[in-house]
Amino acid sequence: KQDENVFSQRISSCTAIMGTAALVYLFKELNQVQCNDETEEVENWSGTHTCQPSHVYTPETCEEAVRIVSEHAKSRKPLRPCGSTLSPNGIGFCAEDNGAMLNMALCDQILEIDPKEKIIRVQAGARVEQVLKALEPYDLTLENLASIAAQQMGGFLQVGAHGTGAILPPVDGQVLSFRIATPAFGVIEMERGKSPFFDLALVSMGCFGVILDMTLRCVPRHLLLERVQVLTRRQAKEQYLNILQLNRHARLMWIPHVDAVVVVTNNPTHPPPLGQGQQLKNNFSQAERLAPLRELLAQYKNPSQINALNFAQLRDELIKINPLSLDHIKRVNIAEAEFWRRSQGTDVADSSLKLNFECGGQQWVNECAFPTGSLSSSSGADMKFMIDLLDMIETQGIPAPAPIEQRWTSGSSARMSPAHGPADSLHSWVGIIMYLPTNDQKQRKAITDAFYRYKFHCESSLWPKFGAVEHWAKIELPPSDLSLEQQRERTNRIKARLAARFPVHDFAVARKYFDPHGILGNRLLDTILPRAPSGNDQDDY
Repeated sequence: KQDENVFSQRISSCTAIMGTAALVYLFKELNQVQCNDETEEVENWSGTHTCQPSHVYTPETCEEAVRIVSEHAKSRKPLRPCGSTLSPNGIGFCAEDNGAMLNMALCDQILEIDPKEKIIRVQAGARVEQVLKALEPYDLTLENLASIAAQQMGGFLQVGAHGTGAILPPVDGQVLSFRIATPAFGVIEMERGKSPFFDLALVSMGCFGVILDMTLRCVPRHLLLERVQVLTRRQAKEQYLNILQLNRHARLMWIPHVDAVVVVTNNPTHPPPLGQGQQLKNNFSQAERLAPLRELLAQYKNPSQINALNFAQLRDELIKINPLSLDHIKRVNIAEAEFWRRSQGTDVADSSLKLNFECGGQQWVNECAFPTGSLSSSSGADMKFMIDLLDMIETQGIPAPAPIEQRWTSGSSARMSPAHGPADSLHSWVGIIMYLPTNDQKQRKAITDAFYRYKFHCESSLWPKFGAVEHWAKIELPPSDLSLEQQRERTNRIKARLAARFPVHDFAVARKYFDPHGILGNRLLDTILPRAPSGNDQDDY
């Protein structure tokens, strides 16, 4: 029988990560109740994908996880590592044939911290926020972060998550080694620079096995001085390269239908001159900053209903009024641009607080990455892409909400990373978005259809010109309401795009080597990635 405090903490952890469905499964696991005849639907964070697994395992030890993988390998029954189910495309979901899922949320221990060597070893179920908290007493932190702190470290690694910084790689660049439970060979340890599979397995979407734990390099804990400024598009185009060269972290938020680009930069700082919580204040209070959004919403709602809403909530409420009206979205974007103009200034806080940020409510999102030369010799593809994208949006009359976020990283050694390339190469990441601020299924379907049309314009008109590929957690199969011929044609486009960018043959052979019966896949991955033919190709390994 578990200690009540530990039990309570683990229940809270699992519920925070996966929601009530996970809580149901956790109780079933602890009471040894089989779920095969009593399935529950699991939904991703944005409510855009669901699955109905036969079983969700929540092992409490890595040894138990290894046993589960081994049992499924022997029975050849599907098993999908699911992480925190945060991915917009449900990449961690099981196949449609009611396969099982494995969530490492309870394997969340911090195993070792070496302050002298500046390394940390953690179990794969540990959340990013847990790791940051554990490092605080040692005055250490992670070099770069993606936007969401609730990610499990296993998923953080496997889907190719990234932060922003032209001289910083995606987060897989921080990983020194990891242990993985494979169906074919049990537990294997892979180490950077020593293991032949390391660079291929770093970003492998759970196709080779279940990540058990990993060792990451750290950096000294530091404060970041954040500056927010709003430029015109012309100013952004003229200044962006200088911005990238002078700032450790930089991201641009482009506002469709408005000549405004929000520039957010962050640089390490140490007091003096500024300490945590201090800032160079602008001339606006929080109420004055929010006023443009509140005033617009007050045209539709009683002001007493909106005063307690924060920025992201105000935007959601505004979009909900008429999410596909071009004129309405333009008004919302104008109000958002004014909010950012009134938010210009600087602020100092711990890096963990500045690199994690508000992503808004439920949403459809697509993000692509493409090479753009190097920091010292930019090709200019990043700015050309954005100008072409905005021109397409405004010419086609797409009701695109803000922001379109643009970030940069250096190259990754991970062969399946969208930013794979030399360490000094520069890669731009661009994300488009449509929010889902309503529970009305008819309205959500209309937004979904509009988003797929929006994304298809990008896929057809932009991505081929720039060699862009999608983030693994955001790539989607064609909508099922298309004709079978259209679905095949669009799926073939996806496969051709991936084959042109990634070593898909090597990946397929390695996948068959580690998972010979294909138990770890799902419909998405099995459709877009080729499988190795029967034969002896895997003998090469």
